[in-house]
Amino acid sequence: MDTTNQSTNFSDIIKNSIMDNFVSDISISKILITLAVSFIIGLFIFILYKRVFSGVLYSKSFNVSLIGMTMVTAMIIIAVNSNLVLSLGMVGALSIVRFRTPIKDPTDLIFLFWAAAAGIVTGAGFFTLAAVGSVIVGLVMFLFIKNTSADTPYLLVVNCDSDESEGLVHSELRGLVKRYNVKQKTVSHNNIEMTLEVRLRDGEGRFVNQISELGGVKSAVLISYNGDYVS
Repeated sequence: MDTTNQSTNFSDIIKNSIMDNFVSDISISKILITLAVSFIIGLFIFILYKRVFSGVLYSKSFNVSLIGMTMVTAMIIIAVNSNLVLSLGMVGALSIVRFRTPIKDPTDLIFLFWAAAAGIVTGAGFFTLAAVGSVIVGLVMFLFIKNTSADTPYLLVVNCDSDESEGLVHSELRGLVKRYNVKQKTVSHNNIEMTLEVRLRDGEGRFVNQISELGGVKSAVLISYNGDYVS
């Protein structure tokens, strides 16, 4: 028995099994269907993110990028599946990519991974997995995030002249709103400016007049959001 031929045949089998997983030509119909499915899933992620967003500032550009990430990732996976050499080169090229955009909300990171994972699965041709998985993930995100973000956040900007007046503001707020936290504080000569995120007790902003009338308080402004800002 020739061991050389056995070794050669075994190598050929391994090589053929690997090459069979790659196609040299990509049909237009496959490209269009894959991109269409990835767009629909990306649009679903876009709508859900806008509905469940619970932060202070809503970024429409970030939300739109979720659709783009889903489609671009799907396109990359189509190319990777079509050529072995290209797949190896793509891994090397993508390994040097660095994303410098800071993610302030951990929920945003979940949506980013979701968009990338949906693009990978869709590009690989597992449309059912991508659709069913996205629906399940979407339901979980909606149920948990929406229930914890029922209160609309507002920004309260207060200018006061001393530490004593700042203490009065904090004491008054504890009895007027559900909860609040200081987002920013700027101290200068005879002036303290605070930006506080507040959750209103009854949905009304009449308490601002009470804050403005406190001793040492120069101004108090309550800010809500519309348009590109979620109110």
